[in-house]
Amino acid sequence: MRLGMRRTVTWQVIAVAAAMVVPMRSRSVAAGVEHGDLEIATFAGGCFWSMVYPFDSLPGVVSVVAGYTGGTLANPSYSQVSSGGTGHVEAVEIRYDPRKIGYAALLQVFWHNVDPLDANGQFCDHGEQYRSEIFYHDSAQQREAEASEAAITHGRRLPSRIVTQILSAGPFYVAEDSHQGYYSKHPIAYGIYRWGCGRDRRLQQLWGSSAGQGAVPPTEG
Repeated sequence: MRLGMRRTVTWQVIAVAAAMVVPMRSRSVAAGVEHGDLEIATFAGGCFWSMVYPFDSLPGVVSVVAGYTGGTLANPSYSQVSSGGTGHVEAVEIRYDPRKIGYAALLQVFWHNVDPLDANGQFCDHGEQYRSEIFYHDSAQQREAEASEAAITHGRRLPSRIVTQILSAGPFYVAEDSHQGYYSKHPIAYGIYRWGCGRDRRLQQLWGSSAGQGAVPPTEG
């Protein structure tokens, strides 16, 4: 998700992306997330703008926050993480009501919005900071995450081995305000980035009709 790449998008791509419809539906950093009856899920799948998008309007999801996790540096900045070397990944922290949506359902949305075969990033974003990972918060989440990976593996629908890691959750650092709900605040810029990155084309190759489950992705030309 390097800014330099976005600035090089041609005017032809800009014209296509301007016609995209990205729903203005962000609930990122929603109020009331401190309620004790909510649970947390943490996922990394490349650009956190694109990982907020599929979860943001799911029934039972209260908030989706973009941030950084998995590294050793406390309170990292976007420039530090995007430069690589801190060990962090761009990630999302989801607070949800388990009475309305289960962790298994969130896992399904996660898998169908990532390329689990890429060990060096996601789509056009390359580097350890863009790797796909599931961060579990307790043993129940760990079991569900491992079972979901096994189900996909045994289904034999993917052409190579899954490299997405399943790891214990650590500190999560909220990203700068400019990155929260980015797809909703800047729909044309986000459409340009998503189209140019080829995210939806690759998801269709991997998942077919299940691609982007949980969201209606912008239409690609």
